Amino acid sequence: MSENGERQDADALTTALKGTCPRCGKGRLFAGPVRFADRCSACGLDFTQFNVGDGPAAFLILIVGAVLTVLALVTDAAAEPPWWVHLVWLPVGVFLTLGGLRLAKAWLLGAEYRNRAHEGRLIP
Repeated sequence: MSENGERQDADALTTALKGTCPRCGKGRLFAGPVRFADRCSACGLDFTQFNVGDGPAAFLILIVGAVLTVLALVTDAAAEPPWWVHLVWLPVGVFLTLGGLRLAKAWLLGAEYRNRAHEGRLIP
């Protein structure tokens, strides 16, 4: 709450990067690597009322796949390494996907909170 009694929402990008609650910016948003907690440990905001869905995962897999493919092709054309060198792209892909998915889901939940969108409807 601000000095005049109005609710102060935390910054979208900051809370997404930190993985914190979009309302208070303090409580943990995630209970696992990419699984949301049921509610904020600091302010009690119920995260189960938001539906992020699979949108972030689908777009992220396409983006990460395209980036890794281009990097693998450029590496192969420039250096012509042995085939086993390309195994490095597997952990890089997993890291980029999980890190990006966590960020995308946190940002989307924060956007739903700020816009008061719940399950495809606006709540006044």
